[in-house]
Amino acid sequence: MLHLSLTLLLVLVLGSGLGAAFPQDTLKKSCSLSKYQFLVPHELKAVQKMKEQFEDIMLLSNRKCNTRLFHRKWRIAELSVPDRMVLVEAELALATAMLGLPAAPRFAETRQRPLAFLTQAREDLRGCMATEAPSHQPSGKLRHWLQKLQTAKKSETPGCLEASAILHLFQVLNDLRCTALREQCT
Repeated sequence: MLHLSLTLLLVLVLGSGLGAAFPQDTLKKSCSLSKYQFLVPHELKAVQKMKEQFEDIMLLSNRKCNTRLFHRKWRIAELSVPDRMVLVEAELALATAMLGLPAAPRFAETRQRPLAFLTQAREDLRGCMATEAPSHQPSGKLRHWLQKLQTAKKSETPGCLEASAILHLFQVLNDLRCTALREQCT
């Protein structure tokens, strides 16, 4: 009986010591974007419904926007995987910020599911960036686009940024998919 108690005590001491040596977060910090390789149809339907509702709202407004933020001369597949992560994280940051703006109650309700999905994708992507490419320096192409994004944030109205982000959400989702596919994205 004493031998069993001693063994149990030893297991508890070693277990807590190993827990300190290998924190719980270590296991959680692995990078897996595989769930974004093929997006779930109900998520895509929620984004489509929101986009269509927003387009109806846009028709009724007098917004005149010239934002060409999502028009690029290069394809995402031309970027390295770390560059893709930086690009998509920036796109998701813009999209989630714009979906978080105050809106009419009906549209605010419609965008909740897409906002939650995009927020989760951004968190997953940020986790991957922290583990796989914490000090990555963007390529010239990407640096130029990131500068264009910063300029747009300063010079465009929130309404035009919102329109650009929402109307190009499927491009953002395609970019996310390409990033999740890593080297297999061509």
